[in-house]
Amino acid sequence: MTNIFTRIKDSISADLHDMMDRKEQENPMASLNQYLRQSEQEKEKVKRLLDRQYRLKDEFTREYHRAQDLANKRYRQATVAERAEEVELQEFAMKEHEEYQARADRMKASREEAAEQLEQLEQKYEDMKHKLKDMHLRRMELMGRENVARANHQITRVVEEVLDKPFSKFAEMEQYIEGLEYKVNNAYYSSTFDSKMARVERELKEKERTS
Repeated sequence: MTNIFTRIKDSISADLHDMMDRKEQENPMASLNQYLRQSEQEKEKVKRLLDRQYRLKDEFTREYHRAQDLANKRYRQATVAERAEEVELQEFAMKEHEEYQARADRMKASREEAAEQLEQLEQKYEDMKHKLKDMHLRRMELMGRENVARANHQITRVVEEVLDKPFSKFAEMEQYIEGLEYKVNNAYYSSTFDSKMARVERELKEKERTS
């Protein structure tokens, strides 16, 4: 179990920063997300191993108490048989006591070993969770930088493709307006000139008729 745990932990923590820098250069966000999903799956596997270790420790504890209780019981019975001078019962009780006591001692040692292993696994599991959390935070940082880069790229594209081109449109519009103004002004001048000439002609005819 320890070897499996170590392999998983090392796989997650090895060259973390180098991997992230390479990901930033290549920008394979989908690949990074897949890696994190796989790491989360490995973390769940380790969690199941930890749960099983908890159950084993509890089982060792129950077996230890059960064997110790029986060993104590047989020892008391052997004492009673000795006082009653029941030799055969005493010998049987002592034999049972020794067997139960040996079992209790073995279960106690197994329980202590399981508890020690469990503590080590818990520490490594917590370390692995911290590493994964750091990776998720790094991913968020990368996503933020990617968003900014994409936004800047989009802004640049808009400026180049949408804002630069309209300047030529504005020039065309100015020419159109100037032409329109010329036509309007010319039409206005023409109409004014014609009305003035008509007035001059009327005045001239009137003057000639009266002279």
